Amino acid sequence: MKYRLFLCLALMGFVLCGGAQNRVVPAKGVAIDPVEKERLQQRTTNLGKRVSELKYSYKDMPKAYDLIADVEIFHNAAKSCLEQDTFYDQKEVAVANKLLKQGEERYLKLSAGQAPWLDQKGLVVRGYFSEIDGSAQPYGLEIPASYTKGTKVRLDLWYHGRNNKLTELRFINERQTKKGQFQPANTIVLHPYGRYCNANKFAGEVDTFEALAHAKRYYSVDDDRVTVRGFSMGGAVVWHMATHHAGEWAAAAPGAGFAETAEYQNAFKKNPLPTWWEQKLWNLYDATVVAGNLKQLPIIAYSGEKDKQMQAADIMERYMKSEGLELPHVIGEDMGHKYNDVSKKKIEEFVTKAAKRGVIRQPREISLTTYTLRYNKMHWATINELGEHWKRADLKARLESETKVIVSATNVTSFSIELPAGSMLKPISSPEVIINGTKRLGVGVKQDGSWKAHFALANGNWTPTAQASSKKGLHKSHGLQGPVDDAFMSRFIFVKPSGKAATPEIQAWTEAELADAIYQWKMQFRGEPRVMLDHHVKDKDIKNSNLILFGDPQSNRLIARYLGKLPLYWSSSEIRIGEKSFSGKDNVPVMIYPNPDQPDRYIVINSGFTFAPNGSASNSTQVPKLADWAVLKMNVPGAKRIPAGVVDTDFFDESWQFKVSSENPKI
Repeated sequence: MKYRLFLCLALMGFVLCGGAQNRVVPAKGVAIDPVEKERLQQRTTNLGKRVSELKYSYKDMPKAYDLIADVEIFHNAAKSCLEQDTFYDQKEVAVANKLLKQGEERYLKLSAGQAPWLDQKGLVVRGYFSEIDGSAQPYGLEIPASYTKGTKVRLDLWYHGRNNKLTELRFINERQTKKGQFQPANTIVLHPYGRYCNANKFAGEVDTFEALAHAKRYYSVDDDRVTVRGFSMGGAVVWHMATHHAGEWAAAAPGAGFAETAEYQNAFKKNPLPTWWEQKLWNLYDATVVAGNLKQLPIIAYSGEKDKQMQAADIMERYMKSEGLELPHVIGEDMGHKYNDVSKKKIEEFVTKAAKRGVIRQPREISLTTYTLRYNKMHWATINELGEHWKRADLKARLESETKVIVSATNVTSFSIELPAGSMLKPISSPEVIINGTKRLGVGVKQDGSWKAHFALANGNWTPTAQASSKKGLHKSHGLQGPVDDAFMSRFIFVKPSGKAATPEIQAWTEAELADAIYQWKMQFRGEPRVMLDHHVKDKDIKNSNLILFGDPQSNRLIARYLGKLPLYWSSSEIRIGEKSFSGKDNVPVMIYPNPDQPDRYIVINSGFTFAPNGSASNSTQVPKLADWAVLKMNVPGAKRIPAGVVDTDFFDESWQFKVSSENPKI
């Protein structure tokens, strides 16, 4: 009786925390005519079967298989609306039928070995298969009439604004019926879907690079003339992309949006106040704290004179000024939350001029600021290791002369310099490298002027090293630095337990959390996560995927397999993480850690992405809610979203070992 009551409460908690009966976004749609719904369902099912047939037919033909995504996006647009009740207008039934017809037409062409949409001009919708979850993701293109394959052209990324009802159906339809805000001459405009409304964070961020890489396979894009632009939520995306990936773009033009968390959210006027770990993790996506990276990127901001979201440009202007930079800021006279023609002209002139010049791949000076190795590269300089994550780290490097490089490094313990052929360095056996005022000799510059060198800090001294990594054994590195949410930025598998947990309470909690994780991924990141039972996971899955393990050592074989290799002890009576001990009766552990069998991949215990679902109400709150490990109360549904449900959480050190943070000293 106790178990049944607990299970009921746990599942009720799942519903209250964002389950299908009380979700935050996307909102539930309207009821549509049952007869029309049945017809639409049958047509959608039929197209789904045809997509499956294509996948089987082309499974050994990578180029042909890649084009199946161009068909599947139309199927998914209708399927998701049917399954998730996201028709918001009766007229959308007709839209769904129209898109299904397009999918059917593309299927017939592709079955015959043809893909005429590859030569289409104007508004075109394409799809790609994401490495993260294997789902077909849509993106829109505007192909200019002047475009000729083989002649490289400029490409603008345009990020859409927030729309809680922007289903795949609406996005694809809009991208075939409506041009974007700007149509620069002889320029391809790429509209990422961004996996819905996450301000292109996490999987939404990866969407930009996957969609861009896919477009480059089919269209002649000049890598040095790619720009980033957007408005409202799209403006927020640009602030993020511009500061964290400054070396990738020819220009950036954010309009409105938000650039950071605390001031935009009035976070310190709320009760309860943000936790210490949340404040640290704001540094993952806040653009303000890495504003100095814009030294490498021409940027121009836009705000309507009467728009409250001018706050973003104002605060970025302050932070850029503190870095010795000025922010060009166009203000639309008497405008609210939109552009006017005069401002658009000024912005276009700026962006076109910068795009014509293109990315300067070998600037004489590099300035890189980061708080995490997730963002660790700027042109020819790369930070390999930090002194401590989530504290400011700076790497500044300057080509002083043909034989000398001057470097300043703060909170950096290892870095690399890699200059391609034709750099300004003179071929020499031992170029002079001055690091934080100390002279060192680097390995030789080759005859073509290329140079690759690594340096590491050991016992207070900087020395050249043979490899980028100076540490032996486990250590944090790019793409393997946490926190929990980082595991969902590359290929992952939800692993279900095949056995029963040690207690009914753990069984009920993990079942509810797994169901919630799958549901929230579908709703907020618009994909179909890979889900496997623990005993179905093969060596190839361990090699190629982050494993998201749900259950406990008694129920999940892989948790039992790895437990002795983690800084975690877990029994039905006790949980120990490092030097800390917790009751195993009332609590469960959550953890991200390098996979002991595949150290370049993660394992995660008992957690999906951590801001779900409450963070979805505002993109500025879509930041991680847990550090590298945590202990959660089982009797607090959705504990990771509620600080009161977090017994404890902290970060591992740079060697993935337990530590006691100064902000969290209690043991």
